[in-house]
Amino acid sequence: MSVDLRSDLIAAAKHFYDRGWMVGTAGNLSAQLPDGSFWITASGRPKGQLTDRDFIRINLDGEIVEQPVSDSRPSAETSIHLAVYNSFPEAKACYHVHSIEANLVSRLTAGDAVPLPAIEMLKGLGVWEENPQVAMPLFPNYLEVTKIAHEICEAFAVSRPKVPALLIRDHGITVWANSPAAAYNYVEVVEYIFRYMVAASQVVRF
Repeated sequence: MSVDLRSDLIAAAKHFYDRGWMVGTAGNLSAQLPDGSFWITASGRPKGQLTDRDFIRINLDGEIVEQPVSDSRPSAETSIHLAVYNSFPEAKACYHVHSIEANLVSRLTAGDAVPLPAIEMLKGLGVWEENPQVAMPLFPNYLEVTKIAHEICEAFAVSRPKVPALLIRDHGITVWANSPAAAYNYVEVVEYIFRYMVAASQVVRF
């Protein structure tokens, strides 16, 4: 019998909702089971009130394996989770949230990567270097989400990012990790770094 990780996703979603990072029905979380399939939040569900019936189980080919509510639909961003799981076989959880700070940070550069400040919190993303030079991949926000997913797969096939996270312009972050607990921590760390970046951009220099 596969381990049911929906309780971890429910708790994480409630926390992120309370922080204002999953307002209304925004965002999506998934966790992978030992057989490779993963539970992902169903589309249109309020993230502060999820139950174990508000998820759909998908395999790595994008097919529905289990659907507790017959008329529920997978998250519109399921293709991004598939892109992550297929790009990083070690990933066992993928969390995507929408925050104001993420959108503001995505506007700090016109390029395809956001330079991150060399602050202590980078260690929380696995960066243990003296004065690290690290950037987070930044992708365009297309209305057709599968186009975003395709660009993610193409980019990561050429070069793996230094941090387990990506940013979609004017949209939000996606992190991945080897467990739901680690993905939860990555979201917290990235959002801290983004709050720092937004505050730093507003500092008046005399």
